[in-house]
Formats: sequence, C-alpha cells, structure tokens
Amino acid sequence: MTHDRTDTPRADDPSDEIDDPSEQSPEPAGERRVVADDGPTVSTSRVVDIATSLLAIDTQNPPGDVREAIAYTEDLLSTAGFATERVTTDPAKPNLIATLPGESDRTLLYNGHVDTVPADAQAWAYDPFGERDGERLYGRGATDMKGPLAAMLAAGEALAAADRDPPVSLAFAVVSDEETGGDAGVDTVVERDALGTLAPGGCVIGETTSAGDRYSVTVADRGSIWLTLRAAGTAAHGSRPSRGDNAIDRLWEAASLVRSRIAARDIRLDAALRPIVEESVAFYEPTLGADAARDLFEHPTVNLGTIEGGEAVNTVPDSATARLDIRLTAGVDTADVLADIRECLAEFPAIAIADVSWSVGSHEPVESPLVEAVTKTAEDVVGDRIYRRSATGGGDAKTFRHAGVPTVEFGIGTDTAHAVDEYTTVEALTRNAAVYARLPAVWESFL
Repeated sequence: MTHDRTDTPRADDPSDEIDDPSEQSPEPAGERRVVADDGPTVSTSRVVDIATSLLAIDTQNPPGDVREAIAYTEDLLSTAGFATERVTTDPAKPNLIATLPGESDRTLLYNGHVDTVPADAQAWAYDPFGERDGERLYGRGATDMKGPLAAMLAAGEALAAADRDPPVSLAFAVVSDEETGGDAGVDTVVERDALGTLAPGGCVIGETTSAGDRYSVTVADRGSIWLTLRAAGTAAHGSRPSRGDNAIDRLWEAASLVRSRIAARDIRLDAALRPIVEESVAFYEPTLGADAARDLFEHPTVNLGTIEGGEAVNTVPDSATARLDIRLTAGVDTADVLADIRECLAEFPAIAIADVSWSVGSHEPVESPLVEAVTKTAEDVVGDRIYRRSATGGGDAKTFRHAGVPTVEFGIGTDTAHAVDEYTTVEALTRNAAVYARLPAVWESFL
C-alpha cells in the first residue's frame, strides 16, 4: 500500500491478502509436463526444484534478511536472459527488478515476495525449510508465497527460452518485505519509481486465492481504519468505586457505540463494484453463510482488537486504551466514515482519539483486459469457474493499484499459510505455472 502514506495499517494486510486458500487434490506422482495453449511448456520437476530451493533459504521476517533468496532469484532470471537490477533501502532487504523485451512494448509484471513469517521448528512434523512427502511440499512459505513465486519463475524461464519472443514485454518485481509491512519491499519499489520506465499495463501477484473446489482471482481489496481510543477517568479504591470514574467502563461504552453504529452503516456501492460484491458474496457464502458473507461487503466491519487499562484489581482505573480495526469495501469514502466515528464520540467527552491511520480500498473493473485475461486463463487451466472477488483485507496489490498499475492476485495453494506444517501441492505448483506461462499471450489478445 503506498496508497496514502498516512495509511500505516500494513501488518494485517499481508495475511489478509491470502483469503481462504485451500488444498487442491493431488495428481499421480511422477514427471508431468503441462502445456498451456498459446504458451510455452513448463516442466513440473523444474517448478518443484525452484520451490524446494526457495524453501531451503531462511527468509523469516523478522529479522527478514533475504539477500540469499534475492541472489538466487537474480541468478535464475539473469541466466534465463532477463536484465536485472536491485532497488534497496534496507541492505538486508533488497528488491529485484528483472525485465525481458517482448514483441510488444506493453509490459506484464509478475510480483511475489520472498519473505515469510517465522516458524517454530519444534512445533513442525516436517522440516520448515523444505520437505517433500508424496504430492505435498512442506515448508514455511510453501503456499505464502514461495510456491507461487517458484511457478512464476519457472514460467519466466520457459517464456524466455521459447522459440519466439514473448508476445508482450515481461517484468518481475521480487520484493523483500511483505509480511511486516512492506516499507522495504513494494513501497520502496514504488516510491523509488523503479517501475516508471516500464509503465506496466498489468500486474499479477502470486498470492494464494483458491478455496476448496472454488477458485478465484482477487480484483479488489478493502480499505481500513485503525483507531486508537483513550479514556480518562478518576482513580479510587476498588472497594469504593462510586468515588471514582472507571475509565474502562467509559471506554467500553464508547467503543460499543462505535461498533454498533458503524457496523450498521449501509455502504452505497458504485455500479462498477456491484458485480465484484456479488461474486465475493457467492465465493464466501459456503464458508461464512449467506448473511455474514453479504454483511462483509455491504457494511463496514469493526473489530475491537485490544483493550488495556487498570493497574490492579482493587483500583478504579483512571485511564484505558482500545484499538479498533474497521474495514470498508472499495469505493467507500474513508473521510465520511471517520466523520461518523467522531460524531459517535462527541457523546463521550472523556474519550479522545489518540491515533488514527487508514488505507483506501482499490479495485479493477471486472471487464478490464487484465481481469478478463487472468479469469479466462485460469478457467482454461483448472476447468472450473473463477470468481472475481474482493479480498477481505489488502496488501501489495493496493500499492500497485494506487500507483496506477492495474493489478490482480491469483494463485492456487492450501489453507495452511502461516500455519504449522505449511504446505503446497505439486498440482498447485503445476497449475500456477501453466496459468502464468499462458497469461502474456491471453492478456495481449484482450488489449
């Protein structure tokens, strides 16, 4: 999100970008080669080899030293024929930009991150730095997102090795810092204008977006408001509470009013957002239920994440703090919602807004060439419907969209992101590679 630099909520967004992914059924073991129509042949064994190599490199963030992973990626792409350069603000977290000219000067950008959340090896039954068991490949980052990134890299190799130039110019932005906020990662790439001369006409991010037997491409994300409320009270002995003013009680009353009023607020959707909301509701209905799925996008959601106050059980607390996470469907005016919140709090003179930060939601029209190309390509590869939906949170896609780059997320994986014994499947790796390899030709045909 470079989205407004006031929008500091980033730590939530990376995990949100992986909405309800799930395991796909395995294919029979053995070597397979997948040929995507209008795209080059991609070797399954090569995708698995790249994924295994990436998983073997420790990129846990924090601390987030990804230099070895970026060096591996740079060597792979430069050997394939891509021109490479690094964009860096934190020496331990370099970002890689790689480019390959095509028959057209239009540029398709592939984006992925190499950092992962930490893993407690003692809690794992498998090696968090990569272990294959049949059709499953285990390791921290297997589904989020070293597996999809490996599929992108294998597709890039195949496109570079084909008998003809790619139908469009290709670019990779392999970033270093997504799991802890993105300042050293995609924010650096965008703020340094590293993509300026490329002017990508489209970007696909390899975040996992599939769930069970339902597949999707995320074409939107939600905005967010992170709000810190502070209550003042009067301290007293716990045995005589009437002599004091309980700050926690005051805070709870104010936070409860904000939650109820804001969550009940109807969202007026632009016509362009309506099909996205409808497909989002259909996608989430099997797991959330129809009413909850619709509320998720037609009303703001409000979560009371933390509440702190008091020093002892026998003391009336004279201060308390609460933090709320508010999410808004793309297209909602954040300023209007903030005004509603301030109106709620006007009823509570002892409550102050200590801090507020926000991000603005973004979307791609469902009829855009990029959305149509990714949807068609994925449908052809998996042989099933592809929902065009909103993410429930937001991540690096938001940053690119706010920078003027049309962006979607697509990846097949499992529901084990950030979990113990995270894994992906060989089938997921193979299908991802097929989609990424075919996409340039399909996208060019829609332009």
